Amino acid sequence: MSEPIRITYEVDGEDFMSAGTASTDMKRVLRQLGLDSEIIRRAAIAMYEGEINMVIHAHGGVAEVAIYEDRIEMNLIDHGPGIPDVELAMSAGYSTAAENIRELGFGAGMGLPNMKKYTDEMTIETEVGKGTTVRMVVRTV
Repeated sequence: MSEPIRITYEVDGEDFMSAGTASTDMKRVLRQLGLDSEIIRRAAIAMYEGEINMVIHAHGGVAEVAIYEDRIEMNLIDHGPGIPDVELAMSAGYSTAAENIRELGFGAGMGLPNMKKYTDEMTIETEVGKGTTVRMVVRTV
């Protein structure tokens, strides 16, 4: 594959039931390409956690995926409130999710830590009041 396969997903910030659509579709594409199941699992977990974060905290956003021969790049872009303290947000169990979100079973504070755990590279660019871009890479070789 000389040119990457590029897929863009809109993440609906008003619909918890549709959260996971991007990760499910990306997983299907990666399977069709014959990637290793462990790589697919890692990428799908990271994408799903990112989708949920965009729904809970940012009222949605865009997930851009680029599949290269040697890596999967996932860029999650939102125009939400931004992350005031990235270091604190990366702490396992830390969450700013509202109680009604937690009652649904979301917002346990493992989103960003799991995204980092299951990717080979992750960077967060955020500005309070402007939004957040999370860039993740899962190597395929």
